[in-house]
Amino acid sequence: MQLNKKDRVNNDAKICKSPDKQYTNCIRRLFLVSTILALLILHCRGQNNPPLNSKHPNVHKIVVKDVIQTTSYTYVQGAEKNRVLWIAIPKMETNAGETYYFYGGLEMRDFKSKELDRTFSSILFLNGLISPDLVEGAGGSSNVSPQKTEVAVEESVFEIDPAAGGITIAELFSNREKYQGKIVKIRAKVTKCNSRILSRNWVHLQDGTGNSGNFDLTATTSEVVKVGDVITVEGMISLDKDFGAGYFFSIIMENSRIVDSFK
Repeated sequence: MQLNKKDRVNNDAKICKSPDKQYTNCIRRLFLVSTILALLILHCRGQNNPPLNSKHPNVHKIVVKDVIQTTSYTYVQGAEKNRVLWIAIPKMETNAGETYYFYGGLEMRDFKSKELDRTFSSILFLNGLISPDLVEGAGGSSNVSPQKTEVAVEESVFEIDPAAGGITIAELFSNREKYQGKIVKIRAKVTKCNSRILSRNWVHLQDGTGNSGNFDLTATTSEVVKVGDVITVEGMISLDKDFGAGYFFSIIMENSRIVDSFK
């Protein structure tokens, strides 16, 4: 007998109420279900619907009240207006008093955490929390994304020698179609970094060059960098990249690795 979508979700919920040896697999299944539901919602929104920002009816803002770290997950107690809720996310560093936004999620009731030996009467499973820089950083703009929050970024004046076998940011923006889907190497200065957003670090780079006002390149990476460092990064170039939830980039370097770094 095949279960319909609703029955499968309910079945997952029943399994997760029992603290057994499949606890970790259960959590992963819940995150998978949550991800699928979020993607379906984003797909159904369409391009003509309002972008994700602080005024969007499905966007929630919380202030962290308490944090519990476990081996693989972080439990966050957040205050949203007149309610307090618990949220479970993949492990991340956060502290009481910090502000975040979130969208979607899957609520579970009477959920038992085996590692904590604690039952949550209600908990919301999310793929992650959204930094307020991405939602509020555009100065009230109704079209918020990691790229468009950088309206306040100023062009830095300096000279950086290109990496051996690499290109400049000006060259990249001048011939974007040429580099689509290709691995490129760029040496540039880190002007800003938004960490732990959508499981990535978003690094903004400038090398003193530009084209038609385009001088700031965003690169995603799992590695840690510091503002002010001059780094050589290598990654794949993507054009018109839509990460969902309003996060759109006309050009971006993805999954980049740090080849070298200079203070």
